[in-house]
Amino acid sequence: MKLSDLLLMSISNLWKRKLRTVLTVLGVVIGITSIVVMMALGNGLKESMMESISNYSSITQITVNSERSWNSDGKQQEEIRLDDALVQELFSMEHVVGVYPKLTVSVLAKSGKYISWMNLCGMTQEGLASLKLPVGQGELPKEGGELTLFYGSSVLTDFYIEKTGIYPYWEKQEVPDIDLMESPIFIIFDTDAYWSSKNSGSDPDTPVTKAPKKYLVKTSGVMEGEPGEWTMNSSNVYCDMEALKIQLKRVFKKNPIPGQPTRKNGKPYNELFYTELVVQVDEMENVQALTTMLQDQGYNAYSDAEWIQSQTEQMNTIQLVLGAIGAVSLLVAAIGITNTMMMSIYERTKEIGVMKVLGCDIRNIQALFLMEAGFIGFIGGIVGIIFSYGLSIVINSLLGASQVMGMTGDICRIPGWLPLLAVLFAIVIGMIAGFLPSLRAMRLSPLAAIRNE
Repeated sequence: MKLSDLLLMSISNLWKRKLRTVLTVLGVVIGITSIVVMMALGNGLKESMMESISNYSSITQITVNSERSWNSDGKQQEEIRLDDALVQELFSMEHVVGVYPKLTVSVLAKSGKYISWMNLCGMTQEGLASLKLPVGQGELPKEGGELTLFYGSSVLTDFYIEKTGIYPYWEKQEVPDIDLMESPIFIIFDTDAYWSSKNSGSDPDTPVTKAPKKYLVKTSGVMEGEPGEWTMNSSNVYCDMEALKIQLKRVFKKNPIPGQPTRKNGKPYNELFYTELVVQVDEMENVQALTTMLQDQGYNAYSDAEWIQSQTEQMNTIQLVLGAIGAVSLLVAAIGITNTMMMSIYERTKEIGVMKVLGCDIRNIQALFLMEAGFIGFIGGIVGIIFSYGLSIVINSLLGASQVMGMTGDICRIPGWLPLLAVLFAIVIGMIAGFLPSLRAMRLSPLAAIRNE
């Protein structure tokens, strides 16, 4: 018997028993919808978690800083100075695709009655490009020329009124009246001298300190985003590395620069050392191993890879459990398919006997019932996928991920591979459920079948 004949006969037999077929298909629809929605919920939670993490840290980066770390015997190691030679050494390591040095300096910014602490992050042009900062106004700092600053979107929240110490944003939910692109912003690099000058004269034994010079620094641009939207880079201020070095040498001349190492006699080195190095790794799977290797070599290296990996494993477990819960519904549907096929065999005993008497291959008879069961799974799978997308839209409109766990985006996300896999799974489950009934039909005696009718 041709395959096309078996297909037509299968469809015809299901069509003759519409109500039973519809009820059986409905069970499959409920099962597939349950599985797909449960898996989509788990997938949505996992993806939302990864998006939230990426807003606050990079999942493929390792940070190496100059702080002293501790040996296994409890002794403090020598401070590692981060220079260009170390940059080249790290870049030559396996799985490293980039090393971006940072020179961070803590300064004071003044604009009118407002003042704020800021961390100026000097970076190379390659380093700035690697951050992929969304530009809201202006542009990123360019290489060469005078020092210009690129402000993060949340920088304004750290400004406070100098005389009263009140933070408008945190205490009154008001953004300070400062236009980062147009308002004049003065930067004070020698912060120790500034506070000393403020306190001088209060104590007769304390000598009067002259206030340090304030530098009017132009703004190159501002990051896109609202002040209350915090991301990994929103509270930082960025500038060109070489321009910052020139400015620091101009301000402090031959005096020690805060945060920079000094010689034993207290004098500064001729070169400026980096505050930290950001090591870009090719894949997240290689981050933890590379971090451990750097730590074993004496570097003070750290990353979020281990924590991210544990969170990912937890989300995978949740997704598996949710899928298993949905699979219970499909198991019930499989029992319904088995019951439907058994009833079909009892009702079509004479038909089966006639087919055998006419010389029909018993494997064709088995294939006929397997196809009917597979069709039930196929139709149920298709309709179940349609229902799943509709239910997913409803869930996302009523309950977003941000309302559930402080995450971002939709909570229910159906990946592209899931619908196809769900339909194939429904067909396989249907054929498995119809296997025993098909064996019964195949083994049925033709004489007994005819006599039974």
